[in-house]
Amino acid sequence: MHNPVPMKLPIGAAVKGGTSLKNKTGAWRSFRPIVHAHLCIQCDLCRMFCPDACVFVDGEDYQIDYGFCKGCGICANECPKDAIEMVVEEK
Repeated sequence: MHNPVPMKLPIGAAVKGGTSLKNKTGAWRSFRPIVHAHLCIQCDLCRMFCPDACVFVDGEDYQIDYGFCKGCGICANECPKDAIEMVVEEK
């Protein structure tokens, strides 16, 4: 039996900045994630699990695109080193 060659698909979001680059959604957020780079082990789980593709890598640091972040906290929940802290959004 012939085994097909597995496809190499990108992990996480293919486009930085949410599913729609036209509709910023961060204005009504109640909480915002803060990345503590000194705790980050670059496991990439935050980026993979972000439902809005708001987590991206800038050089060696993970950043959040707050224009599209809804403050859901999934990135902080998935981080095994608690390198992402959810704080109250100040308006």
